[in-house]
Amino acid sequence: MTTYFPRCRARGFTLVEMIIVIVITGIIGGMVAMFIRLPVQGYVDANARADLADMADTAVRRIARDVRLALPNSVRVSTDGKYLELLLTKSGGRYLSEDDAPGLGPVLAFNPVGPAADANQFTVVGNAPAITAGDYIAVYNMGENLPDAYGCAVNASVCNLAQVASVSATVVTLKSNPFLAQSPQKFPSPSHRFQVVTTPVSYVCDPQAGTLTRYSGYTIQAAQPLDAAAAPLATAPVRALLAQKILKNTLDRTGVPAGEKTAPEGCFTYALLKNVPRGLLGIVLSLGAENSNTGTLRLAQQVQVTNTP
Repeated sequence: MTTYFPRCRARGFTLVEMIIVIVITGIIGGMVAMFIRLPVQGYVDANARADLADMADTAVRRIARDVRLALPNSVRVSTDGKYLELLLTKSGGRYLSEDDAPGLGPVLAFNPVGPAADANQFTVVGNAPAITAGDYIAVYNMGENLPDAYGCAVNASVCNLAQVASVSATVVTLKSNPFLAQSPQKFPSPSHRFQVVTTPVSYVCDPQAGTLTRYSGYTIQAAQPLDAAAAPLATAPVRALLAQKILKNTLDRTGVPAGEKTAPEGCFTYALLKNVPRGLLGIVLSLGAENSNTGTLRLAQQVQVTNTP
C-alpha cells in the first residue's frame, strides 16, 4: 500500500510586504519624531540655560564676597572692564599707639625722631585677630599717592604695608616698619585701626577665550596686572576657573546699548561715589553658547565697596 503525505505550504514575508512595513514604520517614526522633537529640544535648552544661570550666579557671589573683604581703596578695574584687582583681608584690629597709656607694650611707631628700640613691633589692643607670619599689616589705606598699599614698591614715602615676621600673643613683629619712612606727614589711623591683608586677587574676564578666571597668591604690584599670559598672573600660585562661555558685553552697567554709549568688553565697571567714602562695582556676566538655542543669559549685579580705612 502506498502512503501519501500532504505537502505543507511555505510561510513567510514577501519582499513587497517587507517594503510596505518599512515605509509605514518610517512614516510613523517621522510623525513621532516631529511631535517629540520640540519638547525634547526645549527640555535640553532649559537645562542648558539653568546651568548657565547657576554658573553665573556662583561666579558673581564669589566676586561679591571678595569685594566685601577688600582692603579699603584697593579695588581697581581696567578701562576695558576685563581685569578686576583687590587686596584681600582676613581680619583687623586696633594697634597700641603713642596716645595710649605708656607701659602697655610696644606701640606702632610713626615718628622717625627717636623711635623706640622695638620700632618693628606693636601691640594689638584687645583680642588678637587672626594674624600669621607672611601676612601684611595695612594702616589707613587711602590710595592714589596717599597711604597706598600698592605703592610700596615704587614710593616708600606713601607705603603703608608691612609684612609680618612673627606673632607672639598680642605682640606682632614686622619684618620692617615702612610707616617711619612716610613723608612729608605721617599717616596713622585716626581710630588706630589696621587690616590684615593676605593676598592680591585678580579676576580676568576674557570674552575671546570665553572664560572668567580668579588669580591669587602673587606678589603685590604697583601697577595693576593687565596681561593674563604674563607674570605675575601667569605664574600665580592659585588659579581657579569660575565660568566658561563668557561673551562680549553689549550693555554697560546701566543697560545702555553699546551703540549709544561705549560699554566695556569685559565684565566689570567701577565708580567712586561722590561725597561718601564708597565705590560701586558693576558686574555684568553675559554667557551663551554659539550655534545653540539657549540664547544669551545676562546677569548684572552691583556691589557696594566700603572705602573707609
